[in-house]
Amino acid sequence: QVQLVESGGGLVQAGGSLRLSCAASGSIFSINAMGWYRQAPGKQRELVATRTSGGSTNYADSVKGRFTISRVDAKNTVYLQMNSLKPEDTAVYYCKVLGYTTQTMGVPRPGEYWGQGTQVTVSS
Repeated sequence: QVQLVESGGGLVQAGGSLRLSCAASGSIFSINAMGWYRQAPGKQRELVATRTSGGSTNYADSVKGRFTISRVDAKNTVYLQMNSLKPEDTAVYYCKVLGYTTQTMGVPRPGEYWGQGTQVTVSS
């Protein structure tokens, strides 16, 4: 299994910044991609940003130029630097990991893992 621990959420005024972090631990064999999603009240969960093990990144149009995703491979940790925050960025932010876990017997198993979520609130 893989455990994800998120931190860094909070309350900030519009125009401010926050940095989220997500550390993965457990029976990790390899990680293919790490990313961030968010879900605002009454809305579906949506992609914010992802980063593959090869370094490719993908951002939602609404955050391009304001948010930056980065990753420290040695620590299995992904970060989301959020600048110029807007009230519409208010949501619960979830970390997601795609990777393989080691097994007692047999080959590594692919899986998708989610963090518990961290609240980001941007006041106007």
